[in-house]
Amino acid sequence: MNTPRSPEPQSDDQDGAFVPTPAASHRFPRLAVAVAALALALTACGGTATTPGSSAPTAAAVPDRLEPLPAPQPALPVTVPSADGAQVTIASADRIVPLSGSLNEIVHTLGLGKQVVARDITATFEQAAQLPVVTRGHDVSAESVLSLRPTLVVAETTSGPAEAIQQIRDAGIPLLVISPAKSLDDVPKRIDAVAGALGVKEAGAQLNQRTADRIATVRKDIPAASGKKPRVAFLYLRGTASVYLLGGSDSGAASLLEAAGAVDTGKDSGLGKDFTPITSEALAAAAPDAILVMSKGLESVGGIDGLVKIPGVAQTPAGMDRRVVTVDDGVLLNYGPRTDQVLSSLVTQLYNKGA
Repeated sequence: MNTPRSPEPQSDDQDGAFVPTPAASHRFPRLAVAVAALALALTACGGTATTPGSSAPTAAAVPDRLEPLPAPQPALPVTVPSADGAQVTIASADRIVPLSGSLNEIVHTLGLGKQVVARDITATFEQAAQLPVVTRGHDVSAESVLSLRPTLVVAETTSGPAEAIQQIRDAGIPLLVISPAKSLDDVPKRIDAVAGALGVKEAGAQLNQRTADRIATVRKDIPAASGKKPRVAFLYLRGTASVYLLGGSDSGAASLLEAAGAVDTGKDSGLGKDFTPITSEALAAAAPDAILVMSKGLESVGGIDGLVKIPGVAQTPAGMDRRVVTVDDGVLLNYGPRTDQVLSSLVTQLYNKGA
């Protein structure tokens, strides 16, 4: 589907606004992203889960601070392929502008955070907090980017509008486009792509190994299946505009849920789209044991009490048990260096580890 963006301007000072991450936003319908322009500023949050019959969540937070590698020395210039078909020559990594929170996270974690001179509104982690914002909603401001005199701009295929991207290129700034992430398999690909463009391949290999090791450690801790796997429905909620959507096979959540030993009910039910409006019939067919939502989405409907009032939710096993799993909006579908923490949060919540 086409990249959805908020048609309404959004204040650039809204840290971590109530929006999906750019790595995931291309999968959210236009209406849902438009609602993001109305949202509140994001407060620090991670993940919570409710135990059966409980209305009080148990914390399972994903830290909003990165663990950068030691700063490497870029070996430049390099010429690398861009996802839009161009060949991009990069001569300097002195002033980097990543145009998504996920890409910003990768650059910082590779150890080059000091060279990052801007962020988009979804880069909510602690190290990026003081950087100037160069987007309004999901729209890139070419003027804001160019005013920072970048030596490299790194974008997603979903970054736009196209006119802004072209304006940056026309100004002679190297602009590399990276394909969006949809699954765990994309984690090493994206890290490699960014590391290669920055001339720090060795750091990329090190970060990939660290990330893979940590993901493997989490997966070893998943309880062995003693019966059927937990069935989880991924819901995208924006209660302020009555947007209630059920994730399908292309929502981006299936890979994480499967890695956590669960079944994505949308994919299992044959929903081929990214998201589809929630209906009582669809939820009944999905019969989820747990519901996965983004933290701010749950807040937008009034918490768990409001969630179970959405038609069909209370009749599911998850609704009857009030079993809800949440992860912060800005990290759930990033598929980057903190994916192990997201996966760990899911496992902790799904299996009530430590609850």
